[in-house]
Amino acid sequence: MRIFKEFKFEAAHFLPSAEPGTPNSRIHGHSFRVRVTLEGAPADDTGVIQHLGIVEDHLKAVQGKLDHRFLNEDVEGLEIPTLEHIALWIWGELEGPLPLIYEVAVMRDSCGEGCIYRGSQHKAG
Repeated sequence: MRIFKEFKFEAAHFLPSAEPGTPNSRIHGHSFRVRVTLEGAPADDTGVIQHLGIVEDHLKAVQGKLDHRFLNEDVEGLEIPTLEHIALWIWGELEGPLPLIYEVAVMRDSCGEGCIYRGSQHKAG
């Protein structure tokens, strides 16, 4: 069984690998939406995989590190802030406190783009 919780954040960045002079090579901003999914069996004594209030507390901590930041400079580990690196970074922040983490999805809805990461234990196949 899987449960999920979402949060949003606003941030600026540029992509160092973008062609010089293109919009992505310059500082610009996005509205990001993140969905974090946990997977497991409901515990017999609680009937839940994980209390969503606990999940929300951890997501708020991550959101606080990303929201209204210049990702390239303000967030250690996001010097190259692609969707892929943002998903990996969020996973790294949450895998300790949320060991049932199954998936991190990072979306830019206005662009119709996103990235889904399921951790190194989930091999493509």
